[in-house]
Amino acid sequence: MYRYDSIDQQIINERVAQYRDQMDRHQAGVLSEDELRPLRLQNGLYIQRHGPMLRIAIPYGMLSAAQLRKLAEISRRYDRSVGHFTTRQNMQLNWPKFEETPEILGELASVEMHAVQTSGNCIRNITTDQFAGIAPDELTDPRPYCEVLRQWSTFHPEFAFLPRKFKIAVNAAREDRAVIRAHDVGLEIVNNDAGEIGVRVFVGGGLGRTPVIGKVIRDFLPRKHLLSYLDAVLRVYNRYGRRDNMYKARIKILVNALGVEEFARQVEADWSRMKDGETTLTDAEFDRIAQHFSPPSYENLPADDFAHATRLKEDKAFASWAKRCVHAHKVPGYAAVTLSLKAPGAAPGDITDLQMEAVADLADRFSFGELRVTHEQNVVLADVRKCDLYEVWKIARANALATPNIGLLTDMICCPGGDLCALANARSVPIAEAVQSKFDDLDYLYDIGDISLNISGCMNSCGHHHVAHIGILGVDKNGEEWYQVTIGGQQGNETTIGKVIGPSFYADEVPLVIEALINVYTEQRTPNERFIDTLQRIGIEPFKLRAYAGRDKRKPANAAAAHIKADSANETLTKVANA
Repeated sequence: MYRYDSIDQQIINERVAQYRDQMDRHQAGVLSEDELRPLRLQNGLYIQRHGPMLRIAIPYGMLSAAQLRKLAEISRRYDRSVGHFTTRQNMQLNWPKFEETPEILGELASVEMHAVQTSGNCIRNITTDQFAGIAPDELTDPRPYCEVLRQWSTFHPEFAFLPRKFKIAVNAAREDRAVIRAHDVGLEIVNNDAGEIGVRVFVGGGLGRTPVIGKVIRDFLPRKHLLSYLDAVLRVYNRYGRRDNMYKARIKILVNALGVEEFARQVEADWSRMKDGETTLTDAEFDRIAQHFSPPSYENLPADDFAHATRLKEDKAFASWAKRCVHAHKVPGYAAVTLSLKAPGAAPGDITDLQMEAVADLADRFSFGELRVTHEQNVVLADVRKCDLYEVWKIARANALATPNIGLLTDMICCPGGDLCALANARSVPIAEAVQSKFDDLDYLYDIGDISLNISGCMNSCGHHHVAHIGILGVDKNGEEWYQVTIGGQQGNETTIGKVIGPSFYADEVPLVIEALINVYTEQRTPNERFIDTLQRIGIEPFKLRAYAGRDKRKPANAAAAHIKADSANETLTKVANA
């Protein structure tokens, strides 16, 4: 993984000293709250519902064991012994003391970490595939590209105060696991007809209150022009993006207003004036960065391990875990392991200090001292020998990190919601806990198969509910918490925005509605069909009708939301299903 050089370390040390001085001057009354606000945001410090929240950068999701141990220590010393991994591969501390945040940043700097550009109207953390570098289906390792982009974007003076926040994701695999089409800029590493490597550029994607799928503005960009072209994209956005209305300030609004062809034309015109300048990415510079991501010292192992195969036959619990949590690796004899942060009763994405230390120990013992944070709010050990999988499983299970539910209904993406976030309209975590409780039978979950459920507490869509097979959005109705349901969203190469099925539901209804949707699937599916396949085949109407069937019996006396009577709904459902 990338390691700081002396310049990197100096920059971060100086930023910590600068921030400490800013906080001291604020405490002394020299800097007002309004003056401090943009300064603290530049260092990842928000003020949430109950107090400060510090968002720590984890560039492209990579951590060393030593860094994770430091996060465990920080969470124990300065927080409540828990950290929260986000969909953008960062960590949030939700209970730090305002006056202690300079000390936290100092601790982070000691292990080559920071909180720079994790908030504010700037280029945020660059994200990518959690299996980068080891995925059998990747064209090349995307991490050097991510690191080039990180170095280019950090403290970029022209893009420190954009119209709105700006997010970039990179994918180099046949299957997009970084959701690049739902980002302000998505970069897909490709080959052209001549076999040259370059980038396909998507622009204008994003979720939030106006979900949009990104559009291709360049099918092939030579690698050497990556930075100069992105300079042009950001320059056009900085010049014409709206600053009068924060809800219309994202680049997706500008692309839609201009039209993708006109936006692309303006980018090309700007780029043509400076594409061969100082930002040209030379092969020598790219190779210098790429050396940080050289493969570890893999052993020469057989593709199949006899002891592992035997364990799979003899231990049903281990076999269930391996089926859901162990993934293919491009090096024979190795596998990647996802450690689930979705144990029953735990808030999705939360990890305790003791679990962090356990994961760090696992990384040191079994995965070359490195680990990754996933978009789905789990943790990956990327380089585990197959002969070690049984031992990894036993240790993970002892630390509540081996729930065999990866890709299943209870492997939910979930934002902190109204319990912590000042922007939220409703709580998210209690909904996740209710779903976990309702669907606690692993055999039933395995029968349902691959299905995504994402939960957001507000329209900012930090839980990415728009791109889930089933999405839950918290909404406010006259001071009460209600939940809107979407279905049909998906990630990957066919990224799709889900559709709202109708009026929102009160909290106690949500698990029952999810059950109703799944029942339609299990009744109507054909062999080998996933939930999304059945939905696309029969359409949204049967699911919608079943979700609202019997609502009179479910809703409380004061619920006045629209509903469909059960008898007519079931009658119509039968007609649609048999059509």
